[in-house]
Amino acid sequence: MTVPLRWRLLPDPIEQQHGADKSPKTEAVDCAFLEETFQMLEQAFSDVYTKFKLNFYRKVFSRFEDREASLTTVETFCIEIIHALENPTVNEFASFAQISPPNAAYKVNNLIQKGYLRKIRSKTDKREYYLEVTPKYFEYYNLSFGYMLTVIERIKERFSPQEVSQLENILDVMYNELMPEVPLPKKLPE
Repeated sequence: MTVPLRWRLLPDPIEQQHGADKSPKTEAVDCAFLEETFQMLEQAFSDVYTKFKLNFYRKVFSRFEDREASLTTVETFCIEIIHALENPTVNEFASFAQISPPNAAYKVNNLIQKGYLRKIRSKTDKREYYLEVTPKYFEYYNLSFGYMLTVIERIKERFSPQEVSQLENILDVMYNELMPEVPLPKKLPE
């Protein structure tokens, strides 16, 4: 990863106050430090994301021993998208997932048959239906959500309230500003 030019050219306000000039050697060290810091951030973010995924997969596989898997991988992705979109129509789901409406309708019908999803008729337009996940989905969802809550409790125990607040602010900015490719409803700070 290369350090963007805007970081290389920013003057150090403390050194400017004291009239210190940066030598090219100091500037190169700062660039190297920034590059290493960003690489460490990339790795740390990837590692945390991977741990959450692997914990979820392990929980899913442990349930296979008790019963046959009821959702395919694609169906799992579909139900996760529908839940995140907060009661979309079939067309909204299809548009977000970038699949055809007939393909989306087929996937939705499979999820309805398996009991993970239901259609709720619009009160204003009787031709339109909204997709709603069922309690059966939440049993499945809790496989990953439960672990997330465990990690959050550990964060609260390990870090100061100020550090937790700073992490929350960073996550809010990430969700609301830094991920425009995933157009979900905006989350307001509580």
